[in-house]
Amino acid sequence: MMKKIGVFLMLFILVAIILLPGCDDENTLYVYNWGDYMDKSVIKQFEEEYGVKVKYQTYTTNEDMYVKINSGSAKYDIIFPSEYMLHRMAQEGLLQSINLNNIPNFALIDDIFKNAEYDPGNVYSVPYLWGTVGILYNKSMVNETVDSWDILWDKKYEKKILMVDSQRDSIGVALKRLGYSMNSTLEKEIDEAKESLIEQKPLVLAYVVDEARDKMINNEAALAVVWSGEAILAMAENDDLAYAYPKEGSNIWYDCVAIPATSTKKDLAEKFINFLCRTDIAYLNAEYTGYSSPQMEVVEQLDEELRNNPTAYPSNEIISNCEVFKYIGDFVEYYNKAWIEITAN
Repeated sequence: MMKKIGVFLMLFILVAIILLPGCDDENTLYVYNWGDYMDKSVIKQFEEEYGVKVKYQTYTTNEDMYVKINSGSAKYDIIFPSEYMLHRMAQEGLLQSINLNNIPNFALIDDIFKNAEYDPGNVYSVPYLWGTVGILYNKSMVNETVDSWDILWDKKYEKKILMVDSQRDSIGVALKRLGYSMNSTLEKEIDEAKESLIEQKPLVLAYVVDEARDKMINNEAALAVVWSGEAILAMAENDDLAYAYPKEGSNIWYDCVAIPATSTKKDLAEKFINFLCRTDIAYLNAEYTGYSSPQMEVVEQLDEELRNNPTAYPSNEIISNCEVFKYIGDFVEYYNKAWIEITAN
């Protein structure tokens, strides 16, 4: 009996090892991406064109991805951090540099998205998609003008408000409402934002991420803080939905493709990054996700109505009133502490 148990345990361990990211053969690429953030046909096409396998897993927030990569519990070859998280991971040695000579399609990325403050010279990243944060609202439930974050604290919308289950996003909304920077490193301002979110919490139906789109489509809430791509897809399904940029300002964000330091398949990873920048592939991903593309040829090919839609491609005036999240160093621990208190109440 003991021998049988020993054999079973050995088989179990071997299967577990095989299933761990990074433990398969050299022809398997491990991709770790946001949920619902890539057209699945893209994966199949890459596998067929390059004769490889792609193992694809998803995460919900930058912070979830960071913990997984930083812990070393799993090895991935491709990740999609937002700008502030990319900056942090680069500083902490969690990324390896990209050889842009192996990414000829990088030339198709608009120059305004290159050489950004969070990654000068694009040493560690290539732009993937970008967008904004705003308020998605149901016109049949909200009769007033939606032009301020204040509406999310209006008691008449009790249990009809959806907030983002993400500390930088939700704390950022509260900071902008109070007239502060989304990148504040002043304890007093974070404390005020924390207290305002605790005050708001009885009005909130739920803190969600990807679920916000379906809930708004199904008329389950009146107002939701969402990323612009979610708004685009939701509005296409429900004519009563609209998207607003609050006058206090908001967040404009940029998601990137990067290679973790632990990846041993840099050549294959760079082939995948170059593949994602190719016009037909970048178009599929922009169309599927609803988010804005940094790839020039993709934008030119978009339907004129979408190209001129301020939700997808906001004006310079709107952009100038938005902030990019920055890596705030050790002060992130103060945000973490505030978020724990917000979600605990």
